[in-house]
Amino acid sequence: MSLLQAGMGGVAGAELACAVSNAGAAGCAGGYKLVDGALSALLDRLTAGTDRPVGLNLIPEVVGPDELDRQVAQVLDETPERVYVSLFGMPDDDAVFERVVAAGRRLVVQVGTVEDGARAAEWGAVVVAQGIEAGGHLLGRSQRDELIAALRAQLPDACLAAAGGIGSPAEAARAVAAGADGVLLGTAFVVAHESRAHSYFKAAVTTADGADTVITDLYEIGWPGRRHRVLSTAVTRDPGQAKTFIGRTVVEGKPYLVPRFSSAVPTDATSGRIEEMAMYCGLSCGAISDEISAADVVAEFARVLPSAEVVENKRRMESNVRR
Repeated sequence: MSLLQAGMGGVAGAELACAVSNAGAAGCAGGYKLVDGALSALLDRLTAGTDRPVGLNLIPEVVGPDELDRQVAQVLDETPERVYVSLFGMPDDDAVFERVVAAGRRLVVQVGTVEDGARAAEWGAVVVAQGIEAGGHLLGRSQRDELIAALRAQLPDACLAAAGGIGSPAEAARAVAAGADGVLLGTAFVVAHESRAHSYFKAAVTTADGADTVITDLYEIGWPGRRHRVLSTAVTRDPGQAKTFIGRTVVEGKPYLVPRFSSAVPTDATSGRIEEMAMYCGLSCGAISDEISAADVVAEFARVLPSAEVVENKRRMESNVRR
């Protein structure tokens, strides 16, 4: 399927991922820092909720190489082959790529530069080109279609998906015209019924437009050193506030305090000053006005996206022409 769902930590639980996959697209749950029993619980729900391909997203720079290796081992040991591995950003070395590919798993890697995309493509990964129009943590500094065009020029046979600022079928069609084989949606799925985003977060996305988002590095507790696009809040407008606790949340049954400037998103298990928390949101929000089911999101975009068969045939034809 040429429509992928972003594995957004906290927001994309097994319920959303399975709903997307059951609708015929590629669903993905956010693994974030989960390991051991907490990760096993998520993987159990993920495999029980769908018999279709579905993924787990992991973040190399947040957990580090040792923890990433543990997470990957759990995915490979505890799930069937239809569960693919999705990486947000690049690992320190290619050992993770080698391990995933050797296990016969599909690999999806989100990148922000041509260099990283080329490295991921060498391992047969679906390369997701993220532009700065995207919500959440930003991996590069290029516009989406500029990055897609550059990647396509260097990687004519790669499977490329575009991410960033895609809130309507028309915008998805523009990304395909720029050279993408498909698209990855994040913000559009934040407001899905099955999303675990807090109701305040969902409502804020549906009433916002691109001008209500800002790129900042303020929400850095838990994920330092990375710029991100969020909805403008009292925190982004006044960054001199104290790093005090402003809420509570629960992750896989374990309670946590949420400090101001935390990178954690407000979920349906979060309480406190939701309006001050990190509400990741892309420029696509201007085209998103309703909370709908994940299946309806998939149906809306599928009509403008090429099928997997069309993508494969196109790549074969282009390869034959070059020969």
